[in-house]
Amino acid sequence: MEDTNSWEEWDLSGQKLKSIPRNPLTHVRSVDLQRNRLKRVIGISRFSHLMELNLSRNKIMEFSQEMQNLHKLETLYMNQNNIRSIPEGIFPHLKNLKFLKLNSNRLAKLPSDINQCTSISHLDLSHNCLQDIQPLVGLPNLKELFVEKNQLTKLPSQLFQNDSCELTVCKAGGNPLRYPPEEVCAGGVMDIQSYFLQMEANPNTHSAWTVKTMFLGCSMAGKSTLCRSLREGKPVAVAMEDRTEGIEISQLYTQEVRFLFWDFAGQEEYYLTHHVFITPRALVILTIDLASYSTVDPHSFKDQLWFWINNIQLRVPNSVVLLVGTHCDQCIDQEEVMEKKKDMEEKVKAMLAHRRMVLKQQRNNLEENMDLSLFIDQADELDCLLEYNLKVLDLVTVDCTKSEDIEKLKSHILMCIQSEGVLLCSESILPKSYEEVEQAIHTLVALEEIPKHGIILLEELSDLILDHVELSRENLQSILRFLLRYMHRIGVIIWYEDIGVLSDRVFIQPSFLISMFKTIVRHDLIQQLEGVSRELLMQEGALVKQKFTWVDDLKCKGVLHNAAIRILVRREIEKLAVDDDDLVIEVVGTKREEGVILTLLQHFEVCLPTIDGNLLDPQAPEFIPGKQKWGSVKEAKRDPDGACLFPIYLKDDSIVCHKWGEDKQDDIRVHVYFLPEIPHGFFHRVIIKTCSLYPSHWVGREQCLLCCGNRLAVVRQKNKDGDPFIEIRCRRPEKNEEFRQLWDLILAVMSKLFVLSRQWPGLTQQVHTPCPERDCPHYFTWRDLQELNNIDFYNLVKEEKLVCQGGHTRRTALIFPKDK
Repeated sequence: MEDTNSWEEWDLSGQKLKSIPRNPLTHVRSVDLQRNRLKRVIGISRFSHLMELNLSRNKIMEFSQEMQNLHKLETLYMNQNNIRSIPEGIFPHLKNLKFLKLNSNRLAKLPSDINQCTSISHLDLSHNCLQDIQPLVGLPNLKELFVEKNQLTKLPSQLFQNDSCELTVCKAGGNPLRYPPEEVCAGGVMDIQSYFLQMEANPNTHSAWTVKTMFLGCSMAGKSTLCRSLREGKPVAVAMEDRTEGIEISQLYTQEVRFLFWDFAGQEEYYLTHHVFITPRALVILTIDLASYSTVDPHSFKDQLWFWINNIQLRVPNSVVLLVGTHCDQCIDQEEVMEKKKDMEEKVKAMLAHRRMVLKQQRNNLEENMDLSLFIDQADELDCLLEYNLKVLDLVTVDCTKSEDIEKLKSHILMCIQSEGVLLCSESILPKSYEEVEQAIHTLVALEEIPKHGIILLEELSDLILDHVELSRENLQSILRFLLRYMHRIGVIIWYEDIGVLSDRVFIQPSFLISMFKTIVRHDLIQQLEGVSRELLMQEGALVKQKFTWVDDLKCKGVLHNAAIRILVRREIEKLAVDDDDLVIEVVGTKREEGVILTLLQHFEVCLPTIDGNLLDPQAPEFIPGKQKWGSVKEAKRDPDGACLFPIYLKDDSIVCHKWGEDKQDDIRVHVYFLPEIPHGFFHRVIIKTCSLYPSHWVGREQCLLCCGNRLAVVRQKNKDGDPFIEIRCRRPEKNEEFRQLWDLILAVMSKLFVLSRQWPGLTQQVHTPCPERDCPHYFTWRDLQELNNIDFYNLVKEEKLVCQGGHTRRTALIFPKDK
């Protein structure tokens, strides 16, 4: 029997090594070399007894031939390097290798003999440049496969053959997959197997092109006119009172493509809900009013183009944007039109080039000025941002009063789709049975077997479809899950698979749901509330004087009472001539239970529900969200008959300023910087996420104050010298033993910030603690935020005191998390 005492671990992580040092202990079993500066792996074959090797987060460019001598190796980490290829002849020698991470490299192909590494059960190849994974066929013990974010258009069907498949996990999102489509892969291994079985039984070579087309731009830029004119094939005038509120959805069928038009309202009040419906792999038509555009006023470009392109780049950074200039007929002459076109195109190119330059410089700063081993994740994030390619196509000018201009634009859009098809089109190869199920859904709508409002339980929808197709219930469930994901992404239906309380129902008519949204999030909400009749109030059992209270609370506090929400939504449902009492209860809710609309508004962090703050135990020894002692008495509960806070309707920060008082020089501060900038509406969602942690809080438009026990933390959105950041600020504790609780509070807020920022793929962040010395411009930089939940920050910095670049010495606990 092997002597377990012979096991040796050698930890060389984060030591800035450029080569592997010699070690006389040749029987070492585990070597950790992550977060160094290795470019090549030379001398590793000396350690022939190695069972685990960690070479992640280095600069390795080639997979060393020496690896073939590590016959006992079971676990290998080589993720987050710069490996471009792997030589043949290595993997057949690694017969014991079970766990292999090669994610976040630059692999373009796999060695053909990788399938001879027969023990592999876990393989991570995500975030590479792979176009084909056929060499993986034949791995008999492969159980977990990760190939997200490569360049795969198909997966080998042999990997999923039922008689030999050991796979339990397969993640393939973020690829331009056609066979099987990405939505099939999202359902897991069983859905992928079902797809291939259906393809074998019902082959189909036909693939349909569907393009979701999103119309964005400022209010009155002509989006609705353009959208409706394209749909009708002729000029359509849109009156001022008929402008879009929220989002309007329509379809256009051409011989080549089915278009799904999403017309987004341009008023600022609606921006907060746009992120719910803006999706990747869509054509964005950004409309600009040429008549009002000014080449000399910098605000004109910023408001009409920069704002929109920037937010698209943050949210869906690989999009294609077509600029369309409207209202040409209101310009003086063609010379003015061409001058404005040239000005916009030049400024857009300069804007995109400047963003790229800033990211490159930030990447260089990390490498040149800091210990890169502590900032590998931040460097990788910047590399990822540099790889994104937002395409902004040249501006097309349109006179929407001319039929020939409408036809010319339609032809131009079709030409763009043909040239950018891989980015835009939801082109998938589907079995005939899948198409039959999709057609059955359309038939059910046409026959009005699905209610006019389109809300239907998933189980009920399955029953109706089974009456129209010849499929088993088991096969239908797999097909239906795919179709609902697919149709959700392209905008035909809405299915919130990831929201537990709503995953059992489908919104066949997205326009109905959007109508519900815009009753609450709209530019004239106060006027709408003031116009509520006494009859509607009586249906809710409310008095006219209560309406005055609701209006006042909305104006002064940004708070909308749930009873008012129910009345407004009920009135909208009645306008749509939907006579269904059960639907009203389901959508609107009751005094005891939230309806669909409130659930969605809260899920997407548009509003924050009221919480009974008296349910927490004031005697609890610590108040850390997520820990059991946080709710020692019982969990805080939402009050369905209470109210919701909508930060977008707040006017100022007066209540926060009053409660917090003046800033003090010895306050502990942390600054979270966002590059290239803080997205529009981001801070309102920060308010909702952080305030949901702490029942005691005060909220302003650009600040919120959190109370945890006897500790306060103010969270603010600020901008200094053009750099946008969010500040977390706390009073300095009087006692040493209180530092831990204060940093717990700061870290909890930072954790929420990090989670929220993941929803903007084009966004990256840095964290600084300013030097506490008065007027000192220097700061201390935090290491990778990605590890916020995975490491003990209280042992991150060993020193008791730190010195800034200006020479000022301070206790570590004033700069970074430290017990005392």
